[in-house]
Amino acid sequence: MTPLKNNIPARFIDLGQIGYQEAWNFQEKLFAENLKSKMSGQSVKNYLIFCEHDHVYTLGKSGSENNLLVNNQRLQEMGVTFFKTNRGGDITYHGPGQIVGYPILDLEQFGLGIKSYVDLLEESIICTLRHFGLKGERLPGATGVWLDTEIPGKARKICAIGVRASRHITMHGFAFNVNTDLSFFRLINPCGFTDKAVTSLERELGKKQNFAEINQIVKEVLTKVFGIKIQP
Repeated sequence: MTPLKNNIPARFIDLGQIGYQEAWNFQEKLFAENLKSKMSGQSVKNYLIFCEHDHVYTLGKSGSENNLLVNNQRLQEMGVTFFKTNRGGDITYHGPGQIVGYPILDLEQFGLGIKSYVDLLEESIICTLRHFGLKGERLPGATGVWLDTEIPGKARKICAIGVRASRHITMHGFAFNVNTDLSFFRLINPCGFTDKAVTSLERELGKKQNFAEINQIVKEVLTKVFGIKIQP
């Protein structure tokens, strides 16, 4: 896809490592403020929020709890929380070493529909992977970014995407596995799949990555692809 050239202002916020509920509350506050502004004809502010989460499983509104393969007691023993969310998609894992991005954007300002918005999120991660000599791909019928989609039994997801939108205002977003502990994915059917694997940048490149450096690359690529101008 061709990057947009809108030069639309947005504020970048890095929350660092943060609990899921706290980050969700923060998103909901900005999301509600933007909905209120839009419905009253006032200008809407765009945000690009990055964070890492403490260990957590989140379930999308169309997902099945059967894709969580452990009970609450086991989750407590592991120190992992579980949330049913209002995003799309099924179940996924968030944790340290994973870049989670929550763009809160007015898609009308960008001239985007929800499908083209998700396409551009995918494109941003695909472009990021090129920096490291990896070919990110789309898999028909499966949102997110994958590797080796055309090799039987080898397809593996490196970035999950699940969003919510109302009146063209977005929230939730993407989770890009950088130095993620992939063992946590063994306790779920990731995104509802039982026959596909999950991977990380660390696993694909054979060594732990500089997380701050990757964070900056993803930020720069996203702003270029979406035509965003980060405000001071």
